[in-house]
Amino acid sequence: MTAASVVAGILAQALDTRPLASLIVSGGRSPARFMESLSTAALDWSRVVIGLADERWVDPACAASNEHLVRTHLLRNAAARARFVPLKNASRSAAAGVGFAERAIAEIPRPFDAVVLGVGEDGHTASLFPCALETARALDPKRPANVAAINPETAPHERMTLTLGALLDSRQLIIIASGEKKREVLERAAASGDPLCFPIAAVLLQDAVPTHLFCDF
Repeated sequence: MTAASVVAGILAQALDTRPLASLIVSGGRSPARFMESLSTAALDWSRVVIGLADERWVDPACAASNEHLVRTHLLRNAAARARFVPLKNASRSAAAGVGFAERAIAEIPRPFDAVVLGVGEDGHTASLFPCALETARALDPKRPANVAAINPETAPHERMTLTLGALLDSRQLIIIASGEKKREVLERAAASGDPLCFPIAAVLLQDAVPTHLFCDF
């Protein structure tokens, strides 16, 4: 089973029982091949709503934009009929755009049917960076906020990210990782159990949402 086939199955099951299905995807270097494969799945994509786990605060036409990645690799073939809800808005900064992003996320059916996450070599997932002062609050599952503006010290661009509480408001979680360094990060995160040092640990060690791990090491 591939990550794309598992996500396609989750969405198909959702569409069998509900009017709409919802999918949250992540950006980064690993998801392009997954997105291209998923885009060919035989689904009623007109009933699928797609959102982002996080976004860089750049123009959507910029190659660094996760929206650009989704439009290029996922919203094509059969999946071109899906509805996409972006996180980026016209606000001058992510912090100024939090309210607009909250309203955008409210348009996506909850709980999400599937949330697809990656992991960085520093242990971040979505844009929950260990180096960012805002991450501790965004990792608090008791916070009602669905999004948070993040200013990572070790990565370019201000970010908007779904909070941990929003990410876990899902029926299934899928983690996609590739490369030996990512394997080491996942092992260290699981061993440490400290989400402030390895935010991906908050996903790996929770037991409320079924989690699928796909590794291409």
